[in-house]
Amino acid sequence: MTTVDPIVPDDKDWTWVLQRPCPDCGFDTATISGAEVAGLLTLNAAAWREVLKRSDVHRRPRPDVWSPLEYACHVRDVYALYDVRLHLMLDEDGPRFPNWDQDETARAERYHQQDPVVVAQELTAAQQRLTASFASVVGAQWQRTGTRGDGVVFTIDGFARYLIHDPIHHLHDVGHHPAV
Repeated sequence: MTTVDPIVPDDKDWTWVLQRPCPDCGFDTATISGAEVAGLLTLNAAAWREVLKRSDVHRRPRPDVWSPLEYACHVRDVYALYDVRLHLMLDEDGPRFPNWDQDETARAERYHQQDPVVVAQELTAAQQRLTASFASVVGAQWQRTGTRGDGVVFTIDGFARYLIHDPIHHLHDVGHHPAV
């Protein structure tokens, strides 16, 4: 069994990306609406499929930084998690989201050992479900709310804009710089 060095957990509160552009990846969530996220998800997934074809997809740039494959697995799981959370917001009044430990998921699911071809297929399927879910949001639904485990309250609009920064930022992390 292949072992990998642990990643230092990212415990930063990234909600600041709703207030100002990201100095690392350059993406500015204030320039889009939640309604635009469905289209951005489609473009983002296409970029990740390209990343998953790279010859260095399994290689970590440093022992403490995920490989492109590990980041792609994370993005796939973010797409799936956010689809669940979006439906909670649509189906319930002010739901509280269960906590998710992304680092534990990476270890438990052995991101570093997954097959890039399978990950590309799963990432695409998760993106298509999430895209369809966001495309179904209309009118006042964009203002429905949900609460993260740490107490941060999101509207669906803010939730969508917060979400899209993550997979765009991770493309920057793996050195892939598409137009979005």
